[in-house]
Amino acid sequence: MRALIKTIWHLSAVVGLAVIAGGVWFWWQGMTARNPPSAMEATIARRARATMIPASARSLTNPEPANADIIRSGMSHWADHCAACHANDGGGQTPMGQGLYPRVPDMRQAATQQLTDGELFYIIENGVKLTGMPAWGTGPDGEPSSWHLVHFIRKLPTLTEGELAAMAELNQRSAEEWKALDEERKFLAGDEPAPASPGHVHKP
Repeated sequence: MRALIKTIWHLSAVVGLAVIAGGVWFWWQGMTARNPPSAMEATIARRARATMIPASARSLTNPEPANADIIRSGMSHWADHCAACHANDGGGQTPMGQGLYPRVPDMRQAATQQLTDGELFYIIENGVKLTGMPAWGTGPDGEPSSWHLVHFIRKLPTLTEGELAAMAELNQRSAEEWKALDEERKFLAGDEPAPASPGHVHKP
């Protein structure tokens, strides 16, 4: 009995020291999100995410067929909802994506592409705590859209320039940006003179 108590005490001491060391380390790092996470943080976060996704979710298979219409649906959804952070090409090189802590990952790389369809679906539906990834799940009616996104994520590494150009037309824009685009189109079509200052059109 004494040996068990001693073992528990030692384990508690080790855990306590680890918590204190972690607290000191985070305090030393400060609250800024300007610096990217360390390699240790990234490794721990990936392992924690893998552990916390339920096995039942990990083993799910995509019920939606990977045909052109489904992939096009996923592409449209991505351009409208995801590209502001992840970029149209999935590389994450956007002001929003690079300002988050941790940074938005390059979803064309193995770290994402090696996830199962079920893992990708679970992350889209439920988000990831302590990151900028929100939970997009809207219930059973919205699940097909998430599965369409899973198919599109698989396509990210092979997107063509034409597909990226088509996605740029689907990105979210402010009212001012849409007005500038409309004036530019009318000018190119010869319908009216060019505006004096069309302004910058942001394409995430």
